[in-house]
Amino acid sequence: MVVSTVQDFVTASTIADRQLHHWLGVMKRYDTSALDEGRNQIAEGATLDYDTVSGRHGAYSRWRLRERKERPFPGTWQSTLVVRSDPREDDHRTWIQFDVEHLPESSDVRPLRPNTPGLARLLLEALGAQDGLTDVDAIPRFIEPDDVEEVTEELCDLDRRLPILVASVPHGQDPEAWTSKVVEPAFKHLPGLAVMYVLHPDAQQSFQDTFTHHRVFGGGIRTYLPGVDPSWQADAQRHPVMSRATLEANPKRAAGILAALPQRLALRLPLPEPLDNLPVQRTRPRPAAHGSNVDELRAENATLNKMLDEAEQRENANADVVRDLRQQLQQAEEHAFDQAVENQELYAGLKDAERRIRALQTRLEKAGRHDLAHADVEEAADSADHPATFAEILDRLDEFPHLRFTGNQKITRELDAQCIGNWVEVAWDALHALDDYAAASAAGTAGGDFRHWCSHLPDDCAHPFPAGKVKMKESKTVGSREDWRRERTFPVPEAVHPSGKLFMEAHLRIGGGNMVSPRLYFHDDAPNTGFVYVGYLGPHPTNTKS
Repeated sequence: MVVSTVQDFVTASTIADRQLHHWLGVMKRYDTSALDEGRNQIAEGATLDYDTVSGRHGAYSRWRLRERKERPFPGTWQSTLVVRSDPREDDHRTWIQFDVEHLPESSDVRPLRPNTPGLARLLLEALGAQDGLTDVDAIPRFIEPDDVEEVTEELCDLDRRLPILVASVPHGQDPEAWTSKVVEPAFKHLPGLAVMYVLHPDAQQSFQDTFTHHRVFGGGIRTYLPGVDPSWQADAQRHPVMSRATLEANPKRAAGILAALPQRLALRLPLPEPLDNLPVQRTRPRPAAHGSNVDELRAENATLNKMLDEAEQRENANADVVRDLRQQLQQAEEHAFDQAVENQELYAGLKDAERRIRALQTRLEKAGRHDLAHADVEEAADSADHPATFAEILDRLDEFPHLRFTGNQKITRELDAQCIGNWVEVAWDALHALDDYAAASAAGTAGGDFRHWCSHLPDDCAHPFPAGKVKMKESKTVGSREDWRRERTFPVPEAVHPSGKLFMEAHLRIGGGNMVSPRLYFHDDAPNTGFVYVGYLGPHPTNTKS
């Protein structure tokens, strides 16, 4: 959690210290009667490190709570609170940073994802926290008609760091009751990670008029990332929508999905300069108050050994972070290459289409048919009849006589909860193109595999699909790893394979833009059974693991 406050450093530190004591002493029942700088043993297996500095380069106070837990497996929960003021960088606000992380003892165990601690809510309520132009509260606020203009400025604020979630109220529902029953449980993990709003029905029309391309309605929740551009239709793809159906089907899971993106942003977004330039916290043991010199040395030695263990634990955690970042970099580079290939092919196709259109217009003009040469083109019937959701795609699979879907429909339906941009339209176009190809493959007229088909479409083809989105083979790395192969092994009829399942390498890139990046995996068995089998339509399978 990174927020700011207009309170000066002394006031903000005092408030933070008071809320921390309440959290530790009342909510956690630790002994906070004699806290001082350095290391404080506040319970068995729980320590609080505290340091504070004030000088010409600003000031900061920092508290670090370490709690050893045995369940569900041995590890340490570390909570760090920082209050920071740096007049060299920003003389108008004090920064508040609150981090919670899980540090497993074993490198074979992945860290647990923390829940939002009570201290985060206490700090937000007491400090008057802000993110750019926006107040950051611990509970959702209603957007009333008079608030639309102000919220619009907040959404478009270039200094905003946190996502803003706007929940809508279904027609006929009482706003207060809907918020209490559905919205607040869905926003359970978001205090401090996002700004939370509920769009009051009275303000809905005004809000929709402003955000024509970024609407939210019908009980859905939209996550508005920083940098919203209401006038740019393509920008709407960056801001995912969760449907009412997903919210009501599994509220607990919906809350986890809504929190996932803000949590990733919080981890990856660079810290403000005043927080980023703080020295590493290296707490020294406090001298023993009583006992002989030997006792003091023993106590200090025991503390130093603990600190060495903590340093090793931190080193392991940093190694995990570096490994994850390397994997993400590899994925980003692979995606960038695929995107460059696709863009090149699309651009070539666009230029070819423009040349053909201009040639046809010239012929019509020479024939004296200027009215036809420049007449508006009506929207194709199948384009106007595109499904709106992945669930609707599944309901309409019988429209593809040469395809058979053998995948997990639940996984496909869940894409609707995280869908952005034109994913549904691309998936629908892909199924149309696959169906046309399957018919040609069964008849022996395809001329090659599906990628070749997309690159050399017949003149009468009604459903083109970008060849750049088609991959007929997985990488050698994927093919050589049994766990990765297993993720790409999908059901097929025994007539296709006696085991009733098959490792499918051919796949289509349905979308990108977030961690879901859906893929469609298929197997062409049209020359034998007459069908192309779609074994999977869902989030990108794992292609890197620790």
